[in-house]
Amino acid sequence: MKSFAVIRGDNTDKVKIALHDLEQYGKFQFQAKPKQIEPDYADHLLVSVLRVPLKARCKSAALVELDDNAGAVISRLKKIHPPAHIVIVSPRHEAYNELINKSKNYPVFDRGFNNKRESKPMNM
Repeated sequence: MKSFAVIRGDNTDKVKIALHDLEQYGKFQFQAKPKQIEPDYADHLLVSVLRVPLKARCKSAALVELDDNAGAVISRLKKIHPPAHIVIVSPRHEAYNELINKSKNYPVFDRGFNNKRESKPMNM
């Protein structure tokens, strides 16, 4: 049964790298393109799923539907160390059905990196 991964980060680049790490090193199959979600909603999901008080708010967040069950996802997550906090939402969580309904409405998460460096001509 599929599950959702909520990726919470201090900035957008960390979320982008965590998504890459999930695919590259965790070998996760995304059911659809990652979606951008509001950081406050990601914080709410963390508290709802883990049932712990929020220690720090995130500044960027994404949601991705995974093809694997939550147990397999969590087991593989322990082997990689993405630079963002990842919360797995399975069908046993109340938020799961809410995410099924809401995920279609979120915009696609922009995974591209902006190269902010100006290219300098090479001296020959």
